[in-house]
Amino acid sequence: MTNRWIFAVLSVCLGIPSVASAQPKVDMSRGELLYTTHCIACHNEQIHWRDKKIAKDWGGLKAQVSHWQGVAGLAWSDSDIVEVARYLNVRHYHYPERVQ
Repeated sequence: MTNRWIFAVLSVCLGIPSVASAQPKVDMSRGELLYTTHCIACHNEQIHWRDKKIAKDWGGLKAQVSHWQGVAGLAWSDSDIVEVARYLNVRHYHYPERVQ
């Protein structure tokens, strides 16, 4: 009886990770994580597809991300700014990305 009980407990304990791993994984990019953590409270989808976009190209998009992270006091690195701009570009803008 003890062996069955141990087997049952081990089956339950070892089965839980397999159930957790069976759930779909959400692989968010760093840019998406930063944006959804710090920006989504003020921005909805509409701000990115309105007719009067301030960002007209890749450089302008990076400049806007840099500006607004500064206004929010986030102190992001240049890499963080590029990652958020890249996320927004892929999701909304589709500007050719220029390496500078």
